[in-house]
Amino acid sequence: MKHKNIKLVSNFLIIFLLCLFSMTSCNNAKKSSGEEGFKPLLNGKDWTGWYKKIKSGDQTMADKVFTLEPNGVVHVFNDQFPDKYELGLKGNKTHGLVYTKKSYSKYILKFKYKWGKRIANNFDEWQYDDGVYLHVIDDNIWPVGIEYQIRYDNINKINHTGDIWCGEKSQIQRTTDGNNHYLPVCMGGVKQPLGYGEKLGLEGIPVHGLDGEWNSCEIIVMDNKYAIYKLNGRVVNVATNLGVSHGKIGFQSETAEIFYKNIEIKEFEKELPIETFLNE
Repeated sequence: MKHKNIKLVSNFLIIFLLCLFSMTSCNNAKKSSGEEGFKPLLNGKDWTGWYKKIKSGDQTMADKVFTLEPNGVVHVFNDQFPDKYELGLKGNKTHGLVYTKKSYSKYILKFKYKWGKRIANNFDEWQYDDGVYLHVIDDNIWPVGIEYQIRYDNINKINHTGDIWCGEKSQIQRTTDGNNHYLPVCMGGVKQPLGYGEKLGLEGIPVHGLDGEWNSCEIIVMDNKYAIYKLNGRVVNVATNLGVSHGKIGFQSETAEIFYKNIEIKEFEKELPIETFLNE
């Protein structure tokens, strides 16, 4: 009986590991882009090619919110701000973005981020919350475009980096697990109708929360055909049938101190099929 139980456990582990391998491998992005062709979006010295916009419209304050460190790192809410800034005041005056002046359509955007210690605005509601907008066609706060959410819920220790936010004018389509989390078809994902609002990413992706380490992010966009979101080398969200096809890129200031670095872009003249980047 003992040997039989050991054999059953062994068989179960083999089946479990095979299923786990299948689930993870089918979602891996192809290594097709390489490192060639990427150009920095920031010159590392000043904001040439960019402009800042915050909710209050105060340009002097916008220049304080978004600063460029000597090493080329974008620092949001630096030491000009207290550790807790205007918490719970509902105004959220420093919500905003630093935008590229140029619009983009077909590209891969890469960058890294990590959290600082300062918190601001409606932090109690959204915790560590910032993000990157793509295909911005209206730069109001908040803009018309599609967001690559960057967020860490420190209360429940849940990662939200890689979630999608989009408005009614920039609806998207995805495959999900039925509970709003992205899930590829090969793992049982079901195609959903066009929609907007919060679209959650794949669960269980390793992420650096408040440990001071950098996270690596990648966004692959092809016109209005698709957007692929990656976090630390893993695909966490895929959107198709985008409601917008081009636009500016913007990096957010919202509820917490954040650092962005190594912001690079690789543009394409021709549209590449989604199979170029996904094994699905």
